[in-house]
Amino acid sequence: MNMQQVKEIAKQRGIKAGSMKKADLVRTIQSDEGNEACYGTNRADSCGQDSCLWRDDCN
Repeated sequence: MNMQQVKEIAKQRGIKAGSMKKADLVRTIQSDEGNEACYGTNRADSCGQDSCLWRDDCN
């Protein structure tokens, strides 16, 4: 997912992206969703969020 797509999701959720980096913005969205803010933390295999919107892009 590119940054513009992430910003659009943030906008829909009422989150102001400002100059946030992609990983920070995704984690902010994850928190807003009530999920663990684990995007990009190398825990994709152990986070337990198999249906996460960001799963395919997570590292």
